Amino acid sequence: LHATCTTPQPYLVIMGIDLIAGGRRTGHKNRKAPKSENVYIRLLTKLYSFLVRRTDSKFNKVVLKRLCMSKAIRVPMGVARVARYMAGKTDKLAVFVGTITDDVRLEGRKLPALNIVALRVTEGARARITAAGGNVYTFDQLAMMRPTGANTVLLRGRRTARTVNRYFGTPGSSGASV
Repeated sequence: LHATCTTPQPYLVIMGIDLIAGGRRTGHKNRKAPKSENVYIRLLTKLYSFLVRRTDSKFNKVVLKRLCMSKAIRVPMGVARVARYMAGKTDKLAVFVGTITDDVRLEGRKLPALNIVALRVTEGARARITAAGGNVYTFDQLAMMRPTGANTVLLRGRRTARTVNRYFGTPGSSGASV
């Protein structure tokens, strides 16, 4: 039968994708809420969803998106890497949605005074940052100080630094370790 057939036939089934209702892109949506049961992360999600609504700051949208990410994607970052990224930006706040860890390779080296905002900072990293004359802030303190994220540097960790990434890819292809 032709597509111009005006009378519906009982055996004629027109198949296709309902693009209007369902859409084409599936399985690639951002989370709207964190899967974590952590009360602190849930409260921060409420706070930053409010800031996204009330300000037109892209910074708040990115922070909210990263708060909802899984822990495997919110990879940690060492203090040395933060110092490297913040070189020449002493007047700005380093914002990292994740954990800041200590770096034992910095023993004997001078760390610059860093102002860091992070979800979590290990004890060693906190001691090293404060000893260098820096400060560690939380995200609720950041929302009070700079609600639009002005004068901040938003950092993210290396996702491919996880051990599992060594085993991804086709064995034998270039760059594959397997």
